[in-house]
Amino acid sequence: MCFGAVFAGGLLTNTNQSAQFIRMLSRNASTSTDAVYFNPAGLMQMSNGFYISLQSQTLFQTKTIESAYPLLNASTYKGETKVPVFPTAFAIYKMDKLAFSLGFGPNSGGGSAEFGTGIPYFEKSISKLVPGLAGLKALGQTVTNYKTNISFKGESVFWGVQAGVSYKINDIFSVYGGARYLPATNTYTGSITGIQVMANGTYAPAAAYLTSTVAPMMTVLAGQATTAAAGVAPLIAGGAGSLTLSTLLSAGKISAVQKAQIEGGLLSFGATQAQINAMPVSTIQATFTGAAADLNGKAATMVATGASLKDKSVDTKQTGSGITPILGLNIAPVEGLNIGVKYEFKTKLELTNATKVDDTGLFPDKATSQSDIPSILAIGVDYKMSKKFDLSVSFNSYNDKGVDWGNNIYGEPRAIKNNEWETAVGAQYQLCRYAAVSCGYMHTQMGVFDQFNSDFSFYSNSDTYSGGFEIKPTANFTVDLGALLTNYDNANKTLTDSDATIGQYTETYKKHNLGFAVGLSYHFGGK
Repeated sequence: MCFGAVFAGGLLTNTNQSAQFIRMLSRNASTSTDAVYFNPAGLMQMSNGFYISLQSQTLFQTKTIESAYPLLNASTYKGETKVPVFPTAFAIYKMDKLAFSLGFGPNSGGGSAEFGTGIPYFEKSISKLVPGLAGLKALGQTVTNYKTNISFKGESVFWGVQAGVSYKINDIFSVYGGARYLPATNTYTGSITGIQVMANGTYAPAAAYLTSTVAPMMTVLAGQATTAAAGVAPLIAGGAGSLTLSTLLSAGKISAVQKAQIEGGLLSFGATQAQINAMPVSTIQATFTGAAADLNGKAATMVATGASLKDKSVDTKQTGSGITPILGLNIAPVEGLNIGVKYEFKTKLELTNATKVDDTGLFPDKATSQSDIPSILAIGVDYKMSKKFDLSVSFNSYNDKGVDWGNNIYGEPRAIKNNEWETAVGAQYQLCRYAAVSCGYMHTQMGVFDQFNSDFSFYSNSDTYSGGFEIKPTANFTVDLGALLTNYDNANKTLTDSDATIGQYTETYKKHNLGFAVGLSYHFGGK
């Protein structure tokens, strides 16, 4: 759903797993502590000893949905994602030919998104109340507006616990084998409360208005129609079923008062005077009987609609776990040049609902859903152009076509046009023995069709810019500081409403990210 990945990476993957990444963006050929995640075979390029690294990021994301749906009171909906603490940690024990490593971090999710005014999906059905109740004008009731309180919050985190072994074949080639255990949790809470309609200039609770005001009025009118139908029955029994009211008046069968009463009843149920003048008594009775049945049916509909407009809430948690096998290769053909290759296999992940409350029907208790994470191929090249200047290039390819993404909230298949890819370039310049400055750029190219997106979940191409510092107070202690900014392309979608009078309309999805990071790394036993 729309609370999956936070920032860098694929549709369900966070690759922003270190402060070094935040300040440089290209880390697929890393030979530092974050190589545990980005280039685990490259750990063999490090000095012997024990390393530990603790990192945290503070991340912010703003999501904006602009809907041209004509019945909504508002056209813009905003959601905020705030991640005050996004922790990662790495530990390495490196020997001459072997290295053992552990990694921990939110490989997907890691934060919460809150839409304080809901999203268009929830409000569209409520907005149809006004045109849907236009017929109440015949009862002297005019509905001109609606209002409601909608909120929805999702929290998601897929913790990744990675372990593996790196082996140095020779001075050029190193390999890695490992796996990541991925326990996953999604939590959704929300409510739709206080639905009201403006009837005859005054707001009233919609459920009570329809069930206690409108439905009884219709029931009373239905009773009057039934009485009117019974009132003309003696005329039909007397053989006057084929005669009009004017003929009956001329023949003295009814009085002028009776004629006016019958005509008034027919007019109130929608018949025109011209139609009434031509109606035989049998048609008049059928009209009254039909009106009674129609009004009783509408009264029942008002009661059912009122029940559907009562306050609703959601409180559910989805949990599951999966395992990701990981292979790595590092190539160091000449001094200063390092090449990293990593392949993460597809992660099979099934989530099960534990639902306390679900008045929406979206999260049935104990229902399961697939949330598989695609396989990833990551390649990086790092070249030390001089003692002071380091240049790095990275490329990631996500096999999104290898995953069944199911349907979006509108029941449309979330189809993949092309596999997602991203490329990044990063540079670092050594200012002095104790400090270096870095910067980076990354472009992410999504491959989803338009129908993949919805106001619940949307993705688009993006460009990320970053910068930061590496500070070494001592030879064994490193501090990394970084910041990044991501700009996303607007995603546009054309939808078609089930109501033909509304037809097609557009929605635009926007978002942008801002992140900060700090990392502390220490090498025990090295120089």
